[in-house]
Amino acid sequence: MKKKVLILTGGGDCPGLNAVIRAIVKFFNKEKEWQVLGSIEAFNGILKDPQEIIKLTNKNTAGIHVKGGTILRTTNKGNPFNYPTRNVDGSWSEVDKSDDLIERLSEMGIEAVINIGGEGSQAISQKLFEKGLNIIGVPKTIDNDLSSTDFTFGFRTAVQIATDSFDKLVTTAESHDRTMIMEVMGRDAGWIAVHTALAGGAEVCLIPEIPYDIHKVVARINKRYHKGRGFVNIVLAEGAKPIGGNVVVQAGGEVGYEKQRLGGVAYRLSYELKQAGCKADIRETVLGHTQRGGTPIAFDRVLATLFGIKAGELVMRREYGQMVATKNNDITSVPILEAITDYNYVKTDSFLIEAARRMGISFGD
Repeated sequence: MKKKVLILTGGGDCPGLNAVIRAIVKFFNKEKEWQVLGSIEAFNGILKDPQEIIKLTNKNTAGIHVKGGTILRTTNKGNPFNYPTRNVDGSWSEVDKSDDLIERLSEMGIEAVINIGGEGSQAISQKLFEKGLNIIGVPKTIDNDLSSTDFTFGFRTAVQIATDSFDKLVTTAESHDRTMIMEVMGRDAGWIAVHTALAGGAEVCLIPEIPYDIHKVVARINKRYHKGRGFVNIVLAEGAKPIGGNVVVQAGGEVGYEKQRLGGVAYRLSYELKQAGCKADIRETVLGHTQRGGTPIAFDRVLATLFGIKAGELVMRREYGQMVATKNNDITSVPILEAITDYNYVKTDSFLIEAARRMGISFGD
C-alpha cells in the first residue's frame, strides 16, 4: 500500500503556488511507494463532509507552474483551531476542530502534510506539529514578512506588478503636473513598497516601520514644484501610518476571517496632504489584489520549484516540524517555530533603507 502525502494551500493566493504543487508531485512520482493528494481550500477540504480531496498526478499538474493562483484553491477562513461552525439557531461560533482534523488524516492514512502558506498558516502548522502531526511548512506570501528565509516566493512577482503600474503613473503624473499616490500591499511590512520605490524612482515612500510626519511629506512635494509645475510619485504601503496615528482598517464581518482588512490609506494620505496645505493636484491609485494575481515571474517559479523539491526531501527524511527556507542563495530548512517567532519587518537601519535615502527617497521622517 502506498504512503500518502497531502498538500494544501492556505491564506491568500500567491504567484508560484502551482509551481510548488507541481514540483512536489514530480518529486514523489520518482518514489513509487508514494501517492500525492491535495486538499481543496486548505484544511476545509479535510474537515468538510463529504471531504474534498483529490489525487495529484503528473497529468493534472502538467504546465500549472505558469499559472497564477492555486489549483487546490485557498482560504483564510479555515483555521482548525478556531473553525467557523454554524449553530442550530443560524448564528456562528468558532470551534476547535484540530483533534477531529488529525483523526481524519489518520483515517485517510496520511503519512505527512505539506502546508504551503504564510505567517498565519505556519503558526497553524506549528500547533498541529505540537499535537503530533507530521507536517512540513513551505513559506508563501507576497508580503515577504516571514522571518528565517531571505525571500518568499510571490514577493518578486508582486514587486514587478507594482513597478509596472508605478511606471505608468509616472508618465501621467508628469503630463498633468500631479502628485500620484500608489498604495501597495504588504500588511505590517514595507518590503513591496521599498523595492517598488527603488525600482520606479519614487520621490516618497511611506512604510509601516517608519511613521511619517505629514508636514515633512508636504515639504518634499513642494520641492518638486516650480511656479505650479512639477510632479511627484509616492509609493505607500497599506500599513503605513502617521506619527501617533493608526493604520487604516476596512470593516470586515466575514465569518472565520481572523486578520484585519487593510487598505484605503491612499485616500487618508491624500486628505492629510490637503489639510496640511499641499497645493498639488493629487490622485490616488490602490493596486489591491492585482499584486497577487497573474503569471509568476521566472524567479518565483524557480524559487517555488526548489521549495517544493526541498519539502519532498524533508518528508522522505521524516524531518517534520521544519519550514523550507532560502539562506544566502542556498535552499535549506528551519524549525517552523523559529520562522514564526519574529515578524520580518524592514529594518530601519538596513542597507536597503540607507540606499533608498541615498537615492533621494523621503520616508517622511
